[in-house]
Amino acid sequence: MPVPVLFRCFAAVALVWVISAPAIADMAAVEHAAYSDFSVSAPTPTTVFVCHGYGCKYRDEVDFTASDRAPLGHFLAGSHSSAAAERRAVAAAGAWFDRRIAAAAGTKGHVARAGVAHMNEVAQFDCIDSSRNTTSLLLVLEELHLLRFHSVDSPEARGHLFDGRPPHATAVLTENASGVRW
Repeated sequence: MPVPVLFRCFAAVALVWVISAPAIADMAAVEHAAYSDFSVSAPTPTTVFVCHGYGCKYRDEVDFTASDRAPLGHFLAGSHSSAAAERRAVAAAGAWFDRRIAAAAGTKGHVARAGVAHMNEVAQFDCIDSSRNTTSLLLVLEELHLLRFHSVDSPEARGHLFDGRPPHATAVLTENASGVRW
């Protein structure tokens, strides 16, 4: 292979690597922020780890099959018109995901906004569990290239009692065009 052709091939590979490196680093940072404190593996399109029992005390591995991924594509298929439409589709996918993981993790009867009365119950979620599970869904959507207008960001926490607000954590989507975090 002549040197100029070899140089152009090398330059093209280097350019692709440089362009894609921030996305890979961002996903790695999100995965580290979301899961490292809980000894939970990041999701893949074929496996999701479900947190439950408050503070990710219990974890269940859920196989995510092609028949599980198909509804996700269906939910997001009609969302290509706007960022708002994509957020509505993600919300619908989230409701489906909650029902899907409930069967596998034994959380079907979980109580929304469960308080300390349900703490440590295997079938319950707190905001830590919910934020990690939702982040898992969002990362799967991103890895399947179903998100067009948003990127997955690290879960956000606020309130620490001493500042007068109750603690809370949530998954975060960032709108690509505006940088607004949802």
